[in-house]
Amino acid sequence: MALASAFLPGSSPISFSFRENNKPGGSLSFHRIGHSHNNLRCLATQQTLSLPPSSLRNSANYQPTLWNYDFLQSLNNGYTDEKYETRERNLLEDVRRMILNQNTEPLAKLELIDDVQRLGLGYRFQSEIKHALDCYVSWKQKRSQTKQHTSLHEAALSFRLLRDHGYHISPDIFESFKDQNGNFKACLSRDVKGMLSLYEATFLGYQGEDILEEAKAFTTIHLRDIKQHVSNDHLLEQAISHALDLPVHRRTRRLEARWYIEAYGQRKDADAVLLEAAVLDFNIVQSTLQRDLQEMSRWWKAMGLASKLSFSRDRLTECFFWAVGMASEPQQSELRKALTKVTCFITTIDDVYDVYGTLNELELFTTAVERWDINAIQDLPEYMKVSFLALYNTVNEMAYEALREQGRNILPYLTKAWADMLKAFLQEARWSHDKHLPSFDAYLRNAWVSVSGVLILIHAYFFLDHNFSEESLQSLEPHHHLLHCPSVIFRLCNDLGTSKAELERGEAASSIVCHMHQSGATEENSNKYVRGLVDETWKEMNKGREMESTFSKAFVETAMNLARTSHCTYQYGDGHGAPDSTSKSRIRSLIVEPIQLSRN
Repeated sequence: MALASAFLPGSSPISFSFRENNKPGGSLSFHRIGHSHNNLRCLATQQTLSLPPSSLRNSANYQPTLWNYDFLQSLNNGYTDEKYETRERNLLEDVRRMILNQNTEPLAKLELIDDVQRLGLGYRFQSEIKHALDCYVSWKQKRSQTKQHTSLHEAALSFRLLRDHGYHISPDIFESFKDQNGNFKACLSRDVKGMLSLYEATFLGYQGEDILEEAKAFTTIHLRDIKQHVSNDHLLEQAISHALDLPVHRRTRRLEARWYIEAYGQRKDADAVLLEAAVLDFNIVQSTLQRDLQEMSRWWKAMGLASKLSFSRDRLTECFFWAVGMASEPQQSELRKALTKVTCFITTIDDVYDVYGTLNELELFTTAVERWDINAIQDLPEYMKVSFLALYNTVNEMAYEALREQGRNILPYLTKAWADMLKAFLQEARWSHDKHLPSFDAYLRNAWVSVSGVLILIHAYFFLDHNFSEESLQSLEPHHHLLHCPSVIFRLCNDLGTSKAELERGEAASSIVCHMHQSGATEENSNKYVRGLVDETWKEMNKGREMESTFSKAFVETAMNLARTSHCTYQYGDGHGAPDSTSKSRIRSLIVEPIQLSRN
């Protein structure tokens, strides 16, 4: 693909020729203004834009950002000193010995692994955890020959941990907990620990595993009842409420770590070494997140889109929250920053399509991105020129960095993903313009692409896997289950959280509205149907993860994290477009406020 240069006063085009597999390639060109490497401001963002009269345009009346620039630049949780890292290294070595201790009872070892992971330390001990689970599987095989009884808690916890780590384990292990009539034994309801473990295990099920669906219904009913009668046990009540609110398998890892650290710290049996290690790790990683966010805040301010496109949402911090949800480990800074940029552009351009642009303008913009031709901006209105040039420069910069570091041209993959998403945006705009309500299936065929999950994951793939294979590149197409399933979950969670507000604004239909119209169902029943579809898609994704061999484990986890972040963002409403006190609290707990380690 040959790219024309965007000549702007005061800028210098940078062209880069490349060859791939000894075949002639095209050239990458983008524009920098000023001397900063990351300063990609277009000239248009330095000028006052001539926007059409507001009376002729829609407005969503989005709230301003909750996080101003000066506040973000002032973030400093105080955990950047070397003494904290030194202390953490010593503590982590103690935890490593705990995991590898061969004298620990099998169930206690499983509980330790679960605690380590939920405390946010799992990424530190991947090889040690695998070794410990291998030992447990070997021990379990020997134990099965003696037909020793396994508690419900151990059976469920081992099932969840082993399946989560890719071991083949059948849910038939739960058959022994049924009575002669094929129902789960009523006496199990008195085993609260076992009930909680079984409930959590059911969310790692595959399609067709009916016993897990039976277990989910059984445990849900009894846990709700138990919750009503344990008001004198705050920790137990808290644990049950947390699980019923959202299972651990669907929770964002770092936010869950914050909650679990604080809950674990209240337990009488809490291990002091493990707790201190978790607190230090959380706070040290948080300091890395703060530095990343500060860099992104400077980038976003220099870009100038938020101030120039007043109709769009200014959601830098919420976009960064998405990025952390997908890639929270400290060594993933470059991936986090790339995903932050991508989601900022998605948010802004989504508002161009949903709120501000006319149908004719949107068709021109879609064609310009599909052609990836800088000359196409001549036909665009001023506000779209700004949007296109900012996107063009940023994506080309990403492609240039990949070409320089990896020797591979990723630009065709990135631009195709953007074009595909914008064509889906355009279809929704046409439906809205024509006041057409599509069938549920027609809506979802377009909407799982328009939600931007595929676009986000394709960018994540290239920033995560530098040694990608030809096989994985060929599999990197939208309908691959690893891109499709998280995108469907993203779309349905988005619809569940935003449909009411979008209807009030007169925007495009949602899955709920389309299902109501097509089936004649009530809003409540359509919501239930959509939630059921979310559950079925999770089962498909769980099974796909077990069978996945093309993509790296890191990319598979990142894709699943997209689905988890979707649940988090839209759990109580539109946490991205209309962030409320809950959204603000989550960001503060994850990025702003360190955990205070109480010393008794």
